[in-house]
Amino acid sequence: MWPLIKLLPHDTKFPFVSLARLFATLSIIAVIATVIGTFVYPGLNVGIDFKGGTVLELTTGAKPVDLAKVRGALTGLNLGDVQVQTFGKPNDAVVRFQTPTGADSGKVVTAVKGAISGVLGQVSYSRTDVIGPEVSDELKISGALALLAAIGLMLLYIWFRFQLQFGLGAVVALFHDVTLSFGLILLLRLEFSLNLIAALLTIIGYSMNDTVVVFDRLRENRRKYKKMPLRDLIDLSVNETLSRTVITGVTALLALSGLAIFGGESLRPLSIVLLFGIVIGTYSSIYVASPIILLWGVKKDDEVAAPIAPQPARP
Repeated sequence: MWPLIKLLPHDTKFPFVSLARLFATLSIIAVIATVIGTFVYPGLNVGIDFKGGTVLELTTGAKPVDLAKVRGALTGLNLGDVQVQTFGKPNDAVVRFQTPTGADSGKVVTAVKGAISGVLGQVSYSRTDVIGPEVSDELKISGALALLAAIGLMLLYIWFRFQLQFGLGAVVALFHDVTLSFGLILLLRLEFSLNLIAALLTIIGYSMNDTVVVFDRLRENRRKYKKMPLRDLIDLSVNETLSRTVITGVTALLALSGLAIFGGESLRPLSIVLLFGIVIGTYSSIYVASPIILLWGVKKDDEVAAPIAPQPARP
């Protein structure tokens, strides 16, 4: 009975393909809702990385931060959108604000710190980030190009390793994963920052890794079972790789759960998106990438798998 991993079934026969139409419908609805939410309403909660502004993280020592006093002190400084909230301990707070157009960011930060010290007393700052509007525009373009380049390179890799049909299935799955990750960001109103761009790139890599495992087994089974229908081959391949997928996914989820709980306020959005991405990446390799293969079909001119010759016993 030990290790407990032995309790997991090794020879599963789940009819994944028979449910593909249902899950494809659900995925299409979720993708459409995400696109509407991103570009129409309510839109992403964009952080200062992409809209410009300043972030201050401060601590007051043993005294809790009085958020009302801080907001009141910053009201008359013409800072635009000002956000003040605690994170971690009650004596830790983060202040976000937009620098007025044409103002000197250094002088504005000095004025803000002076106003905060006036109501809270002695304050120490652990983080001061200033992002100008020109830099934020560059980061928007760079972030979008990074996502598109990652997906394009994955298409080339799968096309080179398998066939174009496999590459199309993998890319559709990647777009699905990235889009639904945006949906989670919208739903939870997480602040969209460079950290979440890093999370999306990580999701692309994990999802592709999981998809390649399924595709690799599918290619092997096509050589072994030339006359088996493609839908049965897909079911067989997914079931044969299911235990590996579950074990790998659970391992990643455990590590990310620790990051989400103990990583602090700045890393929590990153870990939440990664947790979701691990689950949705596993789902897409089964119910998005594989059904695309069934829809497009694959060539059957591969060579038959060569049997492995038995090795002579050692004396």
